[in-house]
Amino acid sequence: MLTVVTDWLWSYVLIGALLLVGLRYTVGSRGVQIRLFRRTFAVLSQIEWRGSDRGISSFQALAVSVAGRVGGGNIAGVAVAITLGGPGALFWMWLIALLGMATSLFECALAQLYKRRHGDETFRGGPAYVMRYGLGWRWLPVVYSVLLLVTVGFGFNAVQSYVVTTSIESAFGVPAVVSGVVMTAVMAIILFGGIRRLALVSEVVVPLMVLGYLAVALVVLALNMTQIPSALALIFSSAFGLEQAVGGGVAAAIAQGARRGLFSNEAGLGTVPNVAAAADVPHPMSQGLVQSLSVFIDTIILCTATALIILMSSVYGADPANTQGVVLTQMAVAEHLGPLGEPLVSIALVLFATTTIAYNSFLGENSIAYFEKLGPKAILVFRLSILAMIAWASVQDLGTVFGFADLTMALLALTNLLALWALYPVGLSLLQHFEGQLAQGGELHFSCDALPEESLDPASWPTR
Repeated sequence: MLTVVTDWLWSYVLIGALLLVGLRYTVGSRGVQIRLFRRTFAVLSQIEWRGSDRGISSFQALAVSVAGRVGGGNIAGVAVAITLGGPGALFWMWLIALLGMATSLFECALAQLYKRRHGDETFRGGPAYVMRYGLGWRWLPVVYSVLLLVTVGFGFNAVQSYVVTTSIESAFGVPAVVSGVVMTAVMAIILFGGIRRLALVSEVVVPLMVLGYLAVALVVLALNMTQIPSALALIFSSAFGLEQAVGGGVAAAIAQGARRGLFSNEAGLGTVPNVAAAADVPHPMSQGLVQSLSVFIDTIILCTATALIILMSSVYGADPANTQGVVLTQMAVAEHLGPLGEPLVSIALVLFATTTIAYNSFLGENSIAYFEKLGPKAILVFRLSILAMIAWASVQDLGTVFGFADLTMALLALTNLLALWALYPVGLSLLQHFEGQLAQGGELHFSCDALPEESLDPASWPTR
């Protein structure tokens, strides 16, 4: 029953909703994710990288979001998509990512717009706050917060825990129960440090792990440069039904591409805006642009590199019973680089998953913070529950872990996309204000009187 409901949501509802919202914002903004792509780097060069006494910096928010987006989805998720949907699944991951860059840009900018001051050192925000203060909704923010708590706190973390322990067992022969205990202990140290510790860890670890994995991928691609054109041709032909060596045809390619693409880059899911809102930036659109870059890094660069590594190996198309998920990626890298390949992928995955679990847990805490009456004890219970989930998922099976995450992810995304559709006029007004300032030159700034929005927080955007 769980599988039937999940497949129906993904096949007939969510893919259409993702495409509609992404197309609406892309067309309405005249392709802002492409037009202002270079501006993203200018924004990064003009910010305070270490944050301020008001919140974390724009770069730290980017690092934390990349820490969350870059994880099992880039290594194991791509392998699952290719196994179940064929090589063409990657094409649909690209499409979802291209439109998702616009979706992510606006959902993060809106989260910045409606953020609230939380204590003396940070901000809180995200889709629940956007729904409440931007749309005046009361019950849907509650639904979203509960779904966020379940999806990222338990579903996504279960996936990451399973993928890591499976990878370590395959690469080093360490039993899953042992690596599960070690991971639980490490995560306990990080989780009880809060968003600032996570930001400090992420700004150091994330660039290293992304560049390290990309370096390994580039070495493999350089060694197999003559095979790249045929691998790309296979992706395009499979995407439109001309070639299905593995997978279930065009429908399977689209479904798996959308599922694994959304799981990997999270554009439209509403998770990243929770982190984006914590940044102290001069204008909401500044953070929106920066966050759209993380979708590009995640899917267009890293997922593509993983897919090409798999497709250029003889492991692709081998016995699927013994080459599922992360094991498929590890065996492909081992074929290209020799005995060191599998351990390198496993080490990269451990780093990816560690930061991702910490990021997911912060999102869960943010959803609890929306319910102001729950207090610190609820956060403590949540953190302990997360640690228990990590230990439990480390010894589960692939179908159970991914099936649960897919269902809750679909419901979470639909709730967020509904709010994004309703706030389309506000999103475009915010973009127009931003581009107007760019045209005038000078320093970017935003204040409560910049837009006719009565529900903005003066402590976050003081009136000038």
